[in-house]
Amino acid sequence: MTPKQQRGEATADRLLTTALQVHTSCGRQGFTVNAVTAASGVSLGSLYHHFGSFDGLAAQLYLRCMGQLCDEVFAGLPRTRTVRAGVRVIVRHYLRFTEEHRDVALFLHASAYSGHLTAHAQEIRSFKETRFAAVADWLRPHVESGAVLPLPDPILEVLVMGPVEETARRWLSGTYDIDLRQAARILPDRIWASLRPLPDGAESEPV
Repeated sequence: MTPKQQRGEATADRLLTTALQVHTSCGRQGFTVNAVTAASGVSLGSLYHHFGSFDGLAAQLYLRCMGQLCDEVFAGLPRTRTVRAGVRVIVRHYLRFTEEHRDVALFLHASAYSGHLTAHAQEIRSFKETRFAAVADWLRPHVESGAVLPLPDPILEVLVMGPVEETARRWLSGTYDIDLRQAARILPDRIWASLRPLPDGAESEPV
């Protein structure tokens, strides 16, 4: 890598790091291109050179944050022997990440309600599908063995990730009385129960 490329990477990294700091300290309303360039000392032209637009910067920050979350949450899945143990790993690691990296988790959840990611929706969707495929890949042998209900991958992902994501979102909002440690104890068995096949002779509720 040439010195010029190294300087370019350092500038892009500084913009991403500063953008997260601005979002954390100023909130969604204060997350603006002027605030980021002022705090980083990087010119508007340089920001556009590296990211194309402020929305491009926000999208790359989202991808960086999502990558950090997925690395933390899914890394231990291949080492788990049972679905119940795997669910426990996901829940505990997700909630621990939320508590220890509140700035990253807050940006991820707040971005769902902003318009910054719209122009990069396909890139983000592809990234998330690739990273969250870890859940489907982990569950597939358990589905084939009959230990997990044979449901479409997107539905299984919702059953596994939905409760913990909503718990984190409510905790981050500060408007709900959510105890993350209590949730980490309760949610794994409740999620596991939703994945288990029905007992012999039992029938699902009619749609």
